[in-house]
Amino acid sequence: SATTSSEIQKIKHSTPDYSPHSDHIEYLTLSLHPLQPSMSGPHLLKKGKEHRKMDVHRDFTVASPAEFVTRFGGNRIIDKVLIANNGIAAVKCMRSIRRWSYEMFRNERIIRFVVMVTPEDLKANAEYIKMADHYVPVPGGPNNNNYANVEMIVDIAKRIPVQAVWAGWGHASENPKLPELLHKSGISFLGPSSKAMWALGDKVASSIVAQSAEIPTLPWSGIGERSHSRHELLLELSLHGRVISVPPELYVQGCVKDVDEGLASAEKIGYPVVIKASEGGGGKGIRKVDSSEDFPSFFRQVQAEVPGSPIFIMQLAEHARHLEVQILADQYGNAISLFGRDCSIQRRHQKIIEEAPATIVSTTTFEQMERYAVRLAKMVGYVSAGTVEYLFTEDGSFYFLELNPRLQVEHPCTEMIADVNLPAAQLQIAMGIPLYRIKDIRVLFGEAPWGDTPINFESPECIPCPRGHVIAARITSENPDEGFKPSSGTVQELNFRSSKNVWGYFSVGATGGLHEFADSQFGHCFSWGENREEAISNMVVAMKELSIRGDFRTTVEYLIKLLETESFRNNDIDTGWLDHLIAEKVQVERPDTMLGVVCGALQVADASFRESMSDFLHSLERGQVLPAASLVNTVNVDLIYDGVKYCLQVARQSPTTYVIIMNDSDIEVDVHRLSDGGLLLSYGGSSYTTYMKEEIDSYRITVGNKTCVFEKERDPTVLRSPSAGKLLQYVIADGSHVLATQPYAEIEVMKMVMTLHVQHSGCIHFLKRPGTVLEPGCVVARMDLDDPKVLILSLLHQVKPNTEPLPSQEPLPVVGERLHQVFHSVLENLVKIMDGYCLLEPYFSQKLKKWLDMLMKSLRDPSLPLLELQEIMTSVAGRIPVTVEKAIRKVMAQYASNITSVLCQFPSQRIANILDSHAATLQRKADREVFFMNTQSIVQLVQRYRSGIRGYMKSVVLDLLRRYLRVEMQFQQAHYDKCVINLREQYKPDMTPVLECIFSHAQVSKKNILVTMLIDQLCGRDPTLADELMVILNELTQLSKMDNSKVALRARLVLIASHLPSYELRHNQVESIFLSAIDMYGHQFCPENLKKLILSETSIFDVLPSFFYHNNRVVCMAALEVYVRRGYIAYELNSLQHHQLQDGTCAVDFQFMLPSSHPNRYSSNHILSVPVNDTREFQTMRRQGSELFLEGALSPPCQRMGAMVAFHSFEHFKRCFDEVICRFVDPLCESSLFSDGCSTFCDGESCKNMKENPIHIINVSIKQADTEDDDALVKDFTAFANSKKTLLYEYGIRRITFLVAQKREFPKYFTFRARDEFHEDRIYRNLEPALAFQLELNRMRNFDLTAVPCAHHRMQLYLHEASFEYLQNEGERLLLEAMDELEVAFSNISTRTDCNHIFLNFVPTVIMDPSKIEESVRSMVMRYGSRLWKLRVLQAELKISIRLTTSGDVIPIRLFLTNESGYYLDISLYKEVTDPSTGQIMFQSFGDKQGPLHGMLTNTPYVTKDLLQAKRFQAQTLGTTYVYDFPEMFRQALFKLWGPGDSYPKDVLMCNELVLDSQERLVQMNRLPGDNEIGMVAYRMKMKTPEYPEGRDIIVICNDITHMIGSFGPQEDELFLRASELARAEGIPRIYIAANSGARIGLAEEIRHMFQVAWIDPDDPYKGFKYLYLTPQDYTRISSSNSVHCHHVEEGGESRYIITDIIGKEEGLGVENLRGSGTIAGETSQAYKEVITISMVTCRAIGIGAYLVRLGQRVIQVENSHIILTGAGALNKVLGREVYTSNNQLGGVQIMHNNGVTHNIVPDDFEGVLTILQWLSYMPKVVCSQIL
Repeated sequence: SATTSSEIQKIKHSTPDYSPHSDHIEYLTLSLHPLQPSMSGPHLLKKGKEHRKMDVHRDFTVASPAEFVTRFGGNRIIDKVLIANNGIAAVKCMRSIRRWSYEMFRNERIIRFVVMVTPEDLKANAEYIKMADHYVPVPGGPNNNNYANVEMIVDIAKRIPVQAVWAGWGHASENPKLPELLHKSGISFLGPSSKAMWALGDKVASSIVAQSAEIPTLPWSGIGERSHSRHELLLELSLHGRVISVPPELYVQGCVKDVDEGLASAEKIGYPVVIKASEGGGGKGIRKVDSSEDFPSFFRQVQAEVPGSPIFIMQLAEHARHLEVQILADQYGNAISLFGRDCSIQRRHQKIIEEAPATIVSTTTFEQMERYAVRLAKMVGYVSAGTVEYLFTEDGSFYFLELNPRLQVEHPCTEMIADVNLPAAQLQIAMGIPLYRIKDIRVLFGEAPWGDTPINFESPECIPCPRGHVIAARITSENPDEGFKPSSGTVQELNFRSSKNVWGYFSVGATGGLHEFADSQFGHCFSWGENREEAISNMVVAMKELSIRGDFRTTVEYLIKLLETESFRNNDIDTGWLDHLIAEKVQVERPDTMLGVVCGALQVADASFRESMSDFLHSLERGQVLPAASLVNTVNVDLIYDGVKYCLQVARQSPTTYVIIMNDSDIEVDVHRLSDGGLLLSYGGSSYTTYMKEEIDSYRITVGNKTCVFEKERDPTVLRSPSAGKLLQYVIADGSHVLATQPYAEIEVMKMVMTLHVQHSGCIHFLKRPGTVLEPGCVVARMDLDDPKVLILSLLHQVKPNTEPLPSQEPLPVVGERLHQVFHSVLENLVKIMDGYCLLEPYFSQKLKKWLDMLMKSLRDPSLPLLELQEIMTSVAGRIPVTVEKAIRKVMAQYASNITSVLCQFPSQRIANILDSHAATLQRKADREVFFMNTQSIVQLVQRYRSGIRGYMKSVVLDLLRRYLRVEMQFQQAHYDKCVINLREQYKPDMTPVLECIFSHAQVSKKNILVTMLIDQLCGRDPTLADELMVILNELTQLSKMDNSKVALRARLVLIASHLPSYELRHNQVESIFLSAIDMYGHQFCPENLKKLILSETSIFDVLPSFFYHNNRVVCMAALEVYVRRGYIAYELNSLQHHQLQDGTCAVDFQFMLPSSHPNRYSSNHILSVPVNDTREFQTMRRQGSELFLEGALSPPCQRMGAMVAFHSFEHFKRCFDEVICRFVDPLCESSLFSDGCSTFCDGESCKNMKENPIHIINVSIKQADTEDDDALVKDFTAFANSKKTLLYEYGIRRITFLVAQKREFPKYFTFRARDEFHEDRIYRNLEPALAFQLELNRMRNFDLTAVPCAHHRMQLYLHEASFEYLQNEGERLLLEAMDELEVAFSNISTRTDCNHIFLNFVPTVIMDPSKIEESVRSMVMRYGSRLWKLRVLQAELKISIRLTTSGDVIPIRLFLTNESGYYLDISLYKEVTDPSTGQIMFQSFGDKQGPLHGMLTNTPYVTKDLLQAKRFQAQTLGTTYVYDFPEMFRQALFKLWGPGDSYPKDVLMCNELVLDSQERLVQMNRLPGDNEIGMVAYRMKMKTPEYPEGRDIIVICNDITHMIGSFGPQEDELFLRASELARAEGIPRIYIAANSGARIGLAEEIRHMFQVAWIDPDDPYKGFKYLYLTPQDYTRISSSNSVHCHHVEEGGESRYIITDIIGKEEGLGVENLRGSGTIAGETSQAYKEVITISMVTCRAIGIGAYLVRLGQRVIQVENSHIILTGAGALNKVLGREVYTSNNQLGGVQIMHNNGVTHNIVPDDFEGVLTILQWLSYMPKVVCSQIL
């Protein structure tokens, strides 16, 4: 039926949130939808059209309530109403009466509403508060403080004042005292009188009245042993006029006072029974009891829910229906029934779904129910609205249950089928309007709406009939999965979509909430249909579209499940139906399990990502610096669902692309965060909207309108409150033992009593007192579990791990599949990597390689610009002139037709000319601007491709590299904290760019992979591009931090390669030389040409192996010879001969002598005779170190033989092995090949010894290996060598080396030695052994060597005379490469290294003056000093051969650079000379300075790290200088003060250590560094400064951080005290260098391994211990030291000494340290007053160390040090949360500098010492002298 325009206007004006354009209205009130039946329209009558017209037309107006009362026969004017209620009751009252007000008065606000407001309602932003005209604040807490407080309600009503009070339902609505007091105050109550309310509203009294009216009732406690007849019952009643009341004595008979009376009544009635509170309602104050055992606890719960209410017992009618009749009565004795309702679907006696009319009962039976209801109302003089409730049984009988003397929650059901506005009717009745004058009632009975004729309600002319069918569903904040546990909280979204016949109203809004004292029902939805089936369908659709999201679960999904069950649709239900479903754990429809898991993982991960970013941003805004690692991009998520544990990883590929990994499977999900906190995601070809609410022990995930709950792993020892509420009582004693599932407490949650149970057995300890208001998740009690070990195991096994992978799905659709769309997609992915969105491995590397390949492929495709331009032209078509468009398209067509041409270039310039030409024709500036704006995208594309495709490729890569540099350059200048502080200063107040920068930097290791791949992609294939990228590559090489070392190295290698000939060029040059060296017949060599290769300055070892397999056999032979002669260039090569194997394979045999500089050349001729066929005996000749170390002692200075053979494969070599080995048959004595030269070098005896001591070598080149894996190759080579081991020994093979060729790279080398039984010598991996001696590895024989993989294997050796400039340039390059390799090695090994050594052997002979070397090298090293120190390079060694003139002799020179402390460089220069007596080579100092190696042999092994260096390393690792290095630092600082040159005086610094003697007197002593036995060192220094050239004295006191972490003990305090007193006594400055850890806390080590533990339960240590004790034997041993106090006991037949005190035999374990701290603190204060005090903080100053520094007041603080009293970790534990992330936040330079008195900041210790001297320059040498 259509709604008239006037009705629409009514809706608009009466509904504040009405919007004609909205497709739904939240918090809808009655009949808001235009097609919904109007409450005031006569839709119930068959003659609908006439009545509808009559209803619309009204020939009078009513302007005010007074006029209304006069016109309609009332007697009381009401224009202001107090609503003594909250929530949906208040909302419904105001909505309904305002609709009626607008209809009657054309002013919906003519009736003003006053509401009561608690603090909880205000906090929850309750909807009714905003609707009211006036509010009155009332106390919070339970409702007896406010809405149920009758005296307060009456007081407010009188104070405001109001004319009437509406109490709604619940709270005080059924308290007879309220209408009684209001009546006395002259205020109307919108409800029955107090007597009528008591007579029928009280459940006991109403049952008595019903019995008197002969209405059937169930057996209850009010029926005694004697049976009353109706006459006897009436005699016990007193009649007052026509109103019946119940005598008190009869009332008392129906109640039970306590548990015992209740049990007695229950036994009489028979179980099951119901315990009911007469003042209860809404499911409160009612419990079903099945047995006497449960009766006491349920009785107490009823008492708790409705305190003070009388209680009675009633028989439970099982399998009954709950039917009710709505009655309405006026003040004049008229009473009518408005049909009925079926409220049988109940949970714990609380209605869940209601419907009207009741269709299960016959018409005759229901009419009888209605008559009884009207009779009851009239008997007691009932006024206003009320409800009579019945139980209808399966046999067709019905029984009176109770009368509710108020409006019911479900009254809108009746309103919709009767079209009567009940709250408005209540108001009109209170005004004294008779029922027959109320318009809705007249229309219902078929009378004229505005007429005044009386109606005979007992026998009307037109009998009303209900219109259609209505279903009502209560929306509550209860969790169906947890027994409908109520909960409170806020609401984020509430969106109810009305449809044709569905509406609802809610007590909360989208930003409101429910508090713990509110009713759990916050919404009510209604649907209308022509019949029951249609109404159900309408409700289901509406429920599925209802969106409620908040802190609490709702019953919406469960309601849908109930509405769709077959039993409900067939109307085959009863009052126990729903409880039966709950008992059977019938659950709501949930989303697909894997969909839920995916959504849950995404929600948890997204929340973690957002929290990580938010916390970091807030920390930055507060000035705190969190570590970059706290910005997570990968989250591990564990979800437990239905007993299955899903372990997932979620990583962000971009802000909107998440990758989920589970069980080695992964999927990509497109995710968008919504403004309301939800996630919109695309998964499995569908899109979903999902929300998450994290609860105490679970995650609640909503997908669409379905919910799934994932458990968290719980701690069973902690018992928490599941909801907000009040702790009522504990049901067991504190400390008592409880069994699993036993109840332990009761709490009140939203006016309901809830029982809490334990899950596991154990002893319980309460933490909260009864009466405490509980927050959700707060700890109520703790458990001492009976068997924790068993429980832990059970927890591990109670969930089954999921082993299924993620279901496969199609990859996320990119923007499109065309080339340019793919290009932009992968480019965006790479940009996101630079932004820090990196996946975890191996997924990152896999995707990166794929994306980079696609990017480069796209960039090299000539169709890319064409496709981009086509897309642009499509978008600008119609916005640019047609002529321009045609011209551009013509150029595009020409390009497309020639796109595969090698010479074709994208016509950027031609397109630009077209645009410029047209722009020149435009006269008006405005036209030109419009044209340029429309063609802007074309211009941008033209500019991108102005240098062609190659140019665009370069610009794309450059842009990615610049992104990397922009971030990483911010973290180069200082430590991380300072870099972040600098960024804050740069961007403040906006910290978002800082956050983004740090987030990107956190993924630097993965960004490095992308950058190196980009460099390789762009420069590897086309080295000429390196020139174009020179600037940015140079910038990359400047990145000095360890994090960027791989990128810097790769950039440096590319730059080096760009200055060298390319591989192709060198390959072609070598090939041309080989070919030119052969005559036209192909078998003559030209030595001059080949000599160029052997002596070439350019590296050729990466080129040569390919020529071993040249088509021209002579080239193969030439290549092998060049390789041998170049590899053995430093040896004495005596002969070389070519030959071929039987299959034609080329081979070379050669004879050589060790070079004169080889450490084995002049070794002893003593030979060990070892049987070569006994491997066990052969092991005796193996040496402990490397073979080079002592090998000379076993080898004669005899000629050796080698063979070089090139095979195509390893299998080929194995087949020819015997032929190769046969070349070594006694070659020096038997073979004619070298027989002439043999006698020159050795005799026959030597030959015999050489057989037994292997000296020959085999080099095997393999063109192609079966695998690229080094370990696999070694495995194959080792297996072969071991299988031929005996044969190799027999033929005297010293080593066999496999050379595996690689394309465009240096070959791999694998060496197998006889001394290792032919296992690989790992030290020589990828190193040509012939060159190895030049590395002088024999000098490291005192070390256990391990080879660290290098980034490249290149070795370049030159044999020619070079210039000094060449030495400078090449030496610096080699130094840089050495540092690069060391830096990469640093990042690849887990153990931190120290005392690193760089050895550079510069083979070319240099013509130069040796005096220039030191100056040149010093300047070079100083340029890279900081980097060398960072790499812990303490010594560098350079070996050079020089000539003073072009014809002079060659002089081998050694240069040693040593930097032990990191602040000064020591350079020693030596030349190598031969000792005439021994013939060995030794070092001789060059110049005036005699170095420490003077006179030592050149093969002297390097010294291992001594104790002093170990302590240095320990101190430097902590970030400070070793205490014994400070005197030298003072010396170097003095040199700097004096300036360059030799102007400083002799003995610029004299330093003596101050120590305590046995009498604790201070004495001066010169002892070796590191001999201190305490953690404090003091010096007396005499310094000659520019101000005091004759000298000044100072006292320097230093902590030794390497001794017990620099802590203060009694001896340290004593030395500090004495040294400070000496400074005061002499009036000289006192310098304190602080690097400490505060006062010492020690351990009595002698007790540590002796004490025993007396466990409470030896089998279960979890239960704790009784005491610690010593055995008699241990006590005897320790008692004499007085380390411990004990007392003796006998226990279990065993003698024990229980420890009471531990003293310790060593001094300085406990409080004595604090006593000393007080002493030195006082001494420092005194020193500040009397002498100059300066403190320098390096590393840290903690506790007393910090006090001393601040008391001295003049402070120099080194960056990255801190001055603190307590560490960040300890403070966080005290505070209970992570407030501080580092000690620098507490006492770093940024804190202490701003709070210091005289406070300076220096970058390092040396600058700190220099600052001390600069400060002293302003101060007198003693306190009494004058300043010069």
